[in-house]
Amino acid sequence: MPSVGAVMSRGQVRNATGDSFFAWEGEVLVVNILGKPSAAKDAIGKPKGTQLKVSVTAAPVAGKATDHMVRFLAPQFGVSVADIEVVFGRENVNKQLRIKAPKKLPPVFTQGTLSF
Repeated sequence: MPSVGAVMSRGQVRNATGDSFFAWEGEVLVVNILGKPSAAKDAIGKPKGTQLKVSVTAAPVAGKATDHMVRFLAPQFGVSVADIEVVFGRENVNKQLRIKAPKKLPPVFTQGTLSF
């Protein structure tokens, strides 16, 4: 089975989260993000289809908005910045993150437990 970010034929990336905006792979949380750069404030929004809307104040210049997003999200999940991997979409509004062993979940995640 290919890895989460495995590129399939014709440049398509496999959807590791199925019909949800997130999925667990062992202790790793995989999250599909629809980013909104240059927003009024940093915020985690609501799911939109198979993506979670995340707004950040940083401008979309050379991946800086994504870097800012990772720094914003790390404390939201109780992890360090190094525990968040951008699988794809560093310079795109559509991105996928892998968060290693999150210690907490923002309220938008309806899953009530962190058990693996």
